[in-house]
Amino acid sequence: MALSLLVVSISFYLKEYISPDSDLYATLSLVSVAGVVVMVIAFSLGLGAMPWIIMSEILPINIKGLVGSFATLANWFFSWLVTLTANLLLDWSSGGTFTIYTAVCVFTAGFVAIWVPETKGKTLEEIQQFFR
Repeated sequence: MALSLLVVSISFYLKEYISPDSDLYATLSLVSVAGVVVMVIAFSLGLGAMPWIIMSEILPINIKGLVGSFATLANWFFSWLVTLTANLLLDWSSGGTFTIYTAVCVFTAGFVAIWVPETKGKTLEEIQQFFR
């Protein structure tokens, strides 16, 4: 996701220095669209499913409903926040917007690598012990 967002931001920065009549301008437009499509696919295959996978694997049954509701609320709230601010940020700077999204994506990848435990082959009790 971060790489595709970086490609989109670079293409927007480069478009500022190129004449709209040139072939390179049209190519950069296609690169931007392709980068966004790749990001959506990567999100759908990876980070988009993460809250639902984490909830099903690490939460004990007695709090799964409450925490699941909170996680769903947080997921939809941040989706709404990104949607709300996207147009404002794009009016400010298209390249800057996708640079910010790239930075958030890199931060998220680091957070997941450090704080989200690997659950493959572990029982619920072993996963719960990790958090104690």
